[in-house]
Amino acid sequence: MKISQAFKLAIRSIRGSKMRSFLTMLGMIIGVGSVITLVGLMQGVTNYIISTFADLGTNMISVNVTNTDTRKVDVDEMYAFVKENRAILQGVTPQVSARYTVKNGSTSMTTSVTGVGEDYLMIRNLELSSGRFIRYADIKNRYPACVIGTYVTQELFEGKVSLGDTVKINGQVYEIVGIQKEKEDSKENSTDDCIYIPYTNAARLADSADIATYVVAAQDADDVEQAEKILDNYLYGIMKNEDLYFISSMTQLLDTIHSTTSMMSSILGGIAGISLLVAGIGIMNIMLVSVVERTKEIGIRKAIGAKKKDIMSQFVIEAALISCMGGTLGIIFGYLLTRILGNAFGIEAAPSTHSILMAFGISAAIGIGFGYMPANKAAKLNPIDALRSE
Repeated sequence: MKISQAFKLAIRSIRGSKMRSFLTMLGMIIGVGSVITLVGLMQGVTNYIISTFADLGTNMISVNVTNTDTRKVDVDEMYAFVKENRAILQGVTPQVSARYTVKNGSTSMTTSVTGVGEDYLMIRNLELSSGRFIRYADIKNRYPACVIGTYVTQELFEGKVSLGDTVKINGQVYEIVGIQKEKEDSKENSTDDCIYIPYTNAARLADSADIATYVVAAQDADDVEQAEKILDNYLYGIMKNEDLYFISSMTQLLDTIHSTTSMMSSILGGIAGISLLVAGIGIMNIMLVSVVERTKEIGIRKAIGAKKKDIMSQFVIEAALISCMGGTLGIIFGYLLTRILGNAFGIEAAPSTHSILMAFGISAAIGIGFGYMPANKAAKLNPIDALRSE
C-alpha cells in the first residue's frame, strides 16, 4: 500500500470520529502550547533582565582595591594606565559612595552621595537636563559642586530648583551646578535618587585618604575580557597579592543570568513536557480502542492481500497524524498565549524557533512511538479470527 493511501485512510478515520479525535489531540495541544509558552515567557524575562543590566553598561568593569600601608593604587597612576591603553580602555573614574543626610533649609533627606571623576558622565552615559557635570578643576580644588537627581529636587525643593542653589551634605554647603535628566520617574532608591560630587570631596567626607573603588570602561563590550586581563596584570604588579584587589564586570553577571535562566527554562519546559507524555498515552489508548473497533476491517484487508507492514503503516500514520495536527494547533495556541501573557506582564515575550521545533518534533515522535504498539497489535491479528469478530 502506498503512503498516500495510508494518509487517505487515516484522514477518513479521523473525520469519521471528529470529537474523539479532537479530544485525543487536546492533550497534545495543551502540552505543546505549555512548552512553547513557558519557554517563551522565560526568554522574555531573560531579555528584560539583560536589557535592565545593559542600561548600566555592558562594557563596565568594577575594580575594588584593599590599600595597605606599603601597597596602594594611586589615582593619578590609574588615570595614566588607562591613557596608555586607549585602544582597549575608554575611561576611568574613581568612585566613593556613602549615604548622608542632605538638607535644604529645614527640609532634609537621606540619600546616596557618590564622589566621581569628570569622565563619569561619559562612562555611564548619563544625561543632564540643565547645567554641567563635575569638572577636573572641581576635583583638583575640591570645589563643593554637586549634580543632583530629579528625586532629590522633588524631595528638597518640591521640584523648583535653580542652578546655583545650595544644599548641605553632612553639614557642608554644596552648590548645585547640574541636574540629571529623569530616568526612572523620580522614584526613591532609583537612579534619580542621587547626588554626585568630586571624588576628592567625597574622600574627605568619608575621612579616607585613599580611593578603593574605580569604574573602568572598555571601548566595547567585546573588549571587556581583554581589559580585565591587562587590569589584572597592572594591579598584581602593584599589590603583589590577588587577595588585595577584585575585578568584576557586567558580562560576568550577564553570563550567570544566561546560565541560570537557561536552566530554569529547561526545568519548566521539562515539567510542561510531562503533559506531552500524558497526551502520548492518550493517543495510544485511543488507537488501541480503534484497533478493537476495526478488527473486522483489518481482517478483510488481510484477506484480500494486505501485508503486515501495510496494516502497521496505516495505524502508525494515523497516530502520527493525530499527534502532528495536535502539535500544529498547540504551536498556534502557545504563540498566542505567549504574546497575551507577555503583554499582561509587560515583557517582550515571543516563542523561540528552537522551542517550536522542539515541541513539534517531540509531538511527532510521541505520535509515532505510542502509535507503534496498537499498530503492531493490529498487524499481528489473525485474519480468520478478525473476520469472525463482531
